[in-house]
Amino acid sequence: MPESLGVAVIGAGMAGRAHAAAYRAASTVYASTLPPIRLVSIGDVNAEFGSLAARRFGYERSDTSWQAIAEAPDIDVVSVVVANHLHREIVEGLLAAGKHVLCEKPLSDSLDDAVAMADAARSATSIARVGFTYRRSPGIAYLRDLVRSGVLGRVLHVSGRYWTDYAADPHIPISWRFKGAQGSGALADVGSHLAYIAEFIGGDIAEVSGGRFATVIPERPEPLGAVIGHEHGAVSDTFDTVENDDYAAFSFDFADGGAGAIEVSRVASGHANTLVLEVFCENGSASFDFRTPSEIGLMLNEGPVAQRGFRRVLLGPEHPYLRGGLAMDATGVGFGQNEGFVYQARAFLEEVAGIEEEASLPRCATFEEGVRNMRLLQAVAESAARRGAAVAIPQEVRA
Repeated sequence: MPESLGVAVIGAGMAGRAHAAAYRAASTVYASTLPPIRLVSIGDVNAEFGSLAARRFGYERSDTSWQAIAEAPDIDVVSVVVANHLHREIVEGLLAAGKHVLCEKPLSDSLDDAVAMADAARSATSIARVGFTYRRSPGIAYLRDLVRSGVLGRVLHVSGRYWTDYAADPHIPISWRFKGAQGSGALADVGSHLAYIAEFIGGDIAEVSGGRFATVIPERPEPLGAVIGHEHGAVSDTFDTVENDDYAAFSFDFADGGAGAIEVSRVASGHANTLVLEVFCENGSASFDFRTPSEIGLMLNEGPVAQRGFRRVLLGPEHPYLRGGLAMDATGVGFGQNEGFVYQARAFLEEVAGIEEEASLPRCATFEEGVRNMRLLQAVAESAARRGAAVAIPQEVRA
């Protein structure tokens, strides 16, 4: 085990701040098995954003280039949390410098770049992982346990929707989020989450069909300053074209015969961050709504038919991640998305520190799994381009 681990985060936006805060909290959950964690640098091309984030989360300094972080001898672990099209150059540079890398999803903005990144990860001497943060949600992890343990049994079909409204206002300024091919918008941003959640719970997806994209706000004003995260800001009178999808939907078939459907949007007014998942199985069904993340709905095909129905199950220490994962880990204590980043950071640091897998949280997703997720997104885009035609997913790429 190393004497200490120096951490940096590249990107001081909304998700970057979540990573920065997570590393700060990672050593405070569960047993004290990690080496000392040094919070070294927040990197951002906007010096002001980087400096503010570094001070807020207790990092020693800020840098304005990823190269400075790659060259820094006091940094061992780096989260890459910037625009998707920047991932490849930064990740490959960090791996070449021997840094351990945790990259935000999706792995890149193109499948070719994602495959190249996975190739680089395989030949690297350090560890490279991708952040599939919703795997760390106790409710979603518990649904998987119910399926895998046989309590719910084989998945018959899954219904998932992820509705957000960060782009519902047509005066939200144009940014990198609105540029790129169809499929790089709402599908890549929030649909990528549902794609890996569906496979996390139900197993490999063999085929997608019914791909559908819609761009309902065709242009947006140019910003007068820097755009950070989903925040509003002052805009000009000049408009630029929105290139990718505001809305996306598709159906899919699991390799074992189950099926499902996913619908995502970034223009669903009134739904700030609504991820809803329903899983229907041979022995019953379960539901999860991220607006109430500390509970699930559960229905089992047991007892008299007249007495069957969904019951509310509050999540607590008997469920994934929660015993020791909160300062106050009793049932009924609220938690949400931020804790998922903490558990993700903790899992990554445990792997980097060399702690045995049996004594650690579940490992973070590999770059091969990141490529798999990108293949699913590309298949949806191909289906949409072919007016909903079925597109098979190669199974040999599964990690």
